[in-house]
Amino acid sequence: MRTSHVYILTNKNHTVLYVGVTSNLVKRIEQHKTKFYKGFTSRYGCDNLVYYRAFGDIRDAIQYEKKLKAGNRANKEKLINEMNPEWKDLAAEWDFK
Repeated sequence: MRTSHVYILTNKNHTVLYVGVTSNLVKRIEQHKTKFYKGFTSRYGCDNLVYYRAFGDIRDAIQYEKKLKAGNRANKEKLINEMNPEWKDLAAEWDFK
């Protein structure tokens, strides 16, 4: 099976959080950074990857995404702080070519 990821993006001031799921994390983050799709993330400038988690089964990833979306902001911040306490853009050094 293909690896899937649940990820959290934020804007430059960390005031907005976006939770998503994808089967191609690099491509999806590139789409967010280039504002390929007009929607929530492009409207609110969410293009900094601050958290992600890999899953071996897309169904597990979708279930986890729904759990995160249903949770409150404090729970999301806790996950981010455990993985990335400085809230650095984890995709800043990725080559999207």
